[in-house]
Amino acid sequence: MNIDQLSVNTLRFLSVEAIQKAKSGHPGLPMGAAPAAYALWAKNMKANPADSKWADRDRFVLSAGHGSALLYSLLHVFGYNVSIDDLKNFRQLDSITPGHPEYGMTDGIEMTSGPLGQGIAGAVGMAIAETHLAAQFNKPGYNIVDHYTYVLCGDGCLMEGVASEAASLAGTLKLGKLVLLYDCNNITIEGDTKTSFDEDVLKRYEAYGWQTLTVEDGNDVDAIDAAIKEAKAETERPTIIKVKTQIGYGAPNKQGKASAHGEPLGEEEIALAKANLGWKYKKEFYVPKQVKEHIEEINKANAKAEKEWKKMFNAYSNEYPDMAAKWKVWHSKKLPVDLLKDEDYWTYEGTIATRASSEKVLNKLSKVVPNLIGGSADLAPSNKSVMKDREYYSPENRAGSNMHFGIREFAMTVIASGMYLHGGLRPYIAGFFVFSDYMKAGLRMSALMGLPVISIFTHDSIGVGEDGPTHQPIEHLAALRSMPNYTVFRPCDSRETAAAWYAGLTRTSGPTGIILSRQNLPLLDGTGKNALKGAYILRDSKKKVPDVLLMATGSEVELIYKAWDVLQEKGVDARVISMPSWEIFEEQSDKYKESVIPSAVRKRVAVEAASDFGWYKYVGLDGAVISMDGFGASAPAGKLFEKFGFTVDNVVETVLKVVNK
Repeated sequence: MNIDQLSVNTLRFLSVEAIQKAKSGHPGLPMGAAPAAYALWAKNMKANPADSKWADRDRFVLSAGHGSALLYSLLHVFGYNVSIDDLKNFRQLDSITPGHPEYGMTDGIEMTSGPLGQGIAGAVGMAIAETHLAAQFNKPGYNIVDHYTYVLCGDGCLMEGVASEAASLAGTLKLGKLVLLYDCNNITIEGDTKTSFDEDVLKRYEAYGWQTLTVEDGNDVDAIDAAIKEAKAETERPTIIKVKTQIGYGAPNKQGKASAHGEPLGEEEIALAKANLGWKYKKEFYVPKQVKEHIEEINKANAKAEKEWKKMFNAYSNEYPDMAAKWKVWHSKKLPVDLLKDEDYWTYEGTIATRASSEKVLNKLSKVVPNLIGGSADLAPSNKSVMKDREYYSPENRAGSNMHFGIREFAMTVIASGMYLHGGLRPYIAGFFVFSDYMKAGLRMSALMGLPVISIFTHDSIGVGEDGPTHQPIEHLAALRSMPNYTVFRPCDSRETAAAWYAGLTRTSGPTGIILSRQNLPLLDGTGKNALKGAYILRDSKKKVPDVLLMATGSEVELIYKAWDVLQEKGVDARVISMPSWEIFEEQSDKYKESVIPSAVRKRVAVEAASDFGWYKYVGLDGAVISMDGFGASAPAGKLFEKFGFTVDNVVETVLKVVNK
């Protein structure tokens, strides 16, 4: 048995033994796709396990994340910080080898994957980032950014819409350094793919603008290697390599069957597979000495490649010190300026929609945060998400940092995550708030990975007006607020919008959604940096203890602000609280939270033109919420706010009922 075949079988049996020990997992992909993964990692990937964060490494994403046992086996065999004990602890509590790969948990994992198709979109983002950074930093003789992005996917990934959205954009953008290995075994959980997926995938990808290649024998390492090298030679088009495999290859009673997909093979079947594939070693979780020595030589070559890159970067730094300093800024998590002390950043005038406020803030930021990059799902004129002093990214202009994502909300969201995961960039995305439903699976993954990607969500309520209930968000604030590690910020005016952007840019452990109005909103006295605490007193009562607490976010803050005056005339002493971000408020000290929302004051009214879900945490049993309990309607915004009770008169009437009951 030659060293390639021995290495492939090592990966296979490490994987199936981990799955068997866990009594849980997916052995089919590791058995079938191990040759493709090995051909990539051993013969093509530029990566150094001794420095898994090397900036110019090739990126690898396992889009078919259910095949995680194969990825962990690769990481172990190739010398990453994944031990045999970690493989034995597969899918167990507190292990670094969870059921699907998780970014930040396991050395060498570039992206959390598992929800099918998202890995492809994330890889598109990484490939975009590579081209943009190359355009920004490379100089003649100094290709300090020069690497590939590889993805391994299965039939299921290619059925998902997000993969199609992303692949279409990748072809349009001519991402020649993106290579997709398609493990084509024609099997899903329900059986043969011909029942639901009988198309010619390669013709579809050819139409997207991809180079398409086929390897007929998924066990032919040399043929797979040759195809990858052919893919790398194509610089104008991304490449998909269809590798025809058999799920569960080598297991005589499981091979080619749906039962191989998602359940352990069983001890007897593993023994039969070992005999079938000529595996002579009796010890479980065994890596033959020849394989270890073989991989050590590969790693030496990669370590040498990184050493040469560092030598080149040192020479680059000496010749282009300004560029080296710029590189450091771009790869830092800290902002290059102190915006808290920048008075211009916090200075605004006039009555404008917060989507327009956001545009003003963004264009201030574009001048001081050089690695901002982003765009909209074809809505930039409406959601005001263009950096006016920047050019657009395109195949002809990789240095541009305004993005045309097209009408691809889901793919846009995951692509932005991939751009951040690559390193060096601070991405933002934009869309209508109602379409956050299309984006939610991607937003959730971003939150799970802890990625500080900013989403601009405009047209935030029934204030959308004439477009009607299809475009009027109702339950969307509640949905995003319910998501762990996701920060929602709904500002009431320009200064709070500046605070929202500051909060998003300085948060390093998770994403932020900035929820913005279509309709004009006044600049209110007292708003500003206090919004960085999530909630604060905007107008206080004249008494030591208020009669009632008024709470609101966004456009509805104006209502409670004006209601304060009317209530004073009626002998009711109110406190007005702007609450742009519940999540940030909850991070404050108990003392601060009590100072804003004192527990002794049980008379409370909240106002928000959305579902009331979640508000009763703050208003309690003695309070009331003016909110939406159904969908909106098509009419001018002013008429809708009046119809659904978002008026000063209704706020006052509701407060009086609460105070007097």
